[in-house]
Amino acid sequence: MPIKIIRNDITKIECDAIVNAANSTLLGGGGVDGAIHKAAGVKLLFACMKLGGCAVGQAKITKAYQLPAKYVIHTVGPKWRGGQNGERELLISCYRESLELAAKHDCKSIAFPLISSGTYGYPKEQALKVAIDTITTFLLDHEMLVYLVVFDKQAFHISEKLFSDIAAYVDDKYVYFRTIVEGRTETLPSVDWRESVAMPRRAMPMPEPEAAPMPCKAPAPREQKLQDVVLQIDESFTQMLLRKIDEKGMTDAACYKKANVDRRLFSKIRSDIHYHPNKTTAIAFAIALELNLEETKDLLMKAGFALSHSSKFDIIIEYFISRGNYDMFEINEALLAFDQSLLY
Repeated sequence: MPIKIIRNDITKIECDAIVNAANSTLLGGGGVDGAIHKAAGVKLLFACMKLGGCAVGQAKITKAYQLPAKYVIHTVGPKWRGGQNGERELLISCYRESLELAAKHDCKSIAFPLISSGTYGYPKEQALKVAIDTITTFLLDHEMLVYLVVFDKQAFHISEKLFSDIAAYVDDKYVYFRTIVEGRTETLPSVDWRESVAMPRRAMPMPEPEAAPMPCKAPAPREQKLQDVVLQIDESFTQMLLRKIDEKGMTDAACYKKANVDRRLFSKIRSDIHYHPNKTTAIAFAIALELNLEETKDLLMKAGFALSHSSKFDIIIEYFISRGNYDMFEINEALLAFDQSLLY
């Protein structure tokens, strides 16, 4: 998928470029900046000394040296001063300038930290929203795999009300699975069969006899060959997906980009009428197309899947779709809050 939010050490990620949330001197510092300089070795410092620093919102590039990447892109994020001093515009510029610099150097993959969300104090929820929005906008016109490296769950924030609503919904739908996992059993009140036999029977009037129908020979069922049955195969996942794209008046590109699915993967799906995607991909398309719950279940069934009430992931997806909420950002917030894998 074009955007993948992961928890990892950015210095360990193998990709074309990693982004360093640097200070304006580019000579190293604390946090991500210090970790990248330490992992890359002293040659990175010497290379940065030749760059003459970097302004806030701008980006510069060097080799990656001992890191498992080709390049390090250094960008200077804004310090949080209450949000009324152009911080958002400067943070957007950090991501956009870094992405454009990566594209200029033919990078096919890039990894970002959550810029300015550490010692610079930018609220993590807002910083993440800026990152997702800016990267998504860039990917509308570019092909690149982008990793957003989130160190902890604090970057995601979900309101107490939404969390409580989802928790209640999960608890209601998940009760059977939870009962099995916790080893509890619930039984219906038992009935003594002897009591049922001893119960008095009410006299019922005997029905008048009816004339016996003339016996007739039932027609022999038409034997179907296996080949005939197989030919009655239903609409495939690919066929339904393409039909829904047309019905929604979307272009292919708009759909797979909104679903956060790679163009090459979509090409495979389009070219193979019997393509079987994984479950996450099928759900991502359902959300991109804003299908209702029944349509979503139908699309998943075409791919051989179902929404199960024994899966918290599935129940959370069902919660959002049943309420007509197709915001990928909010869905991923909820999934992470409940320790589930993300949609991208």
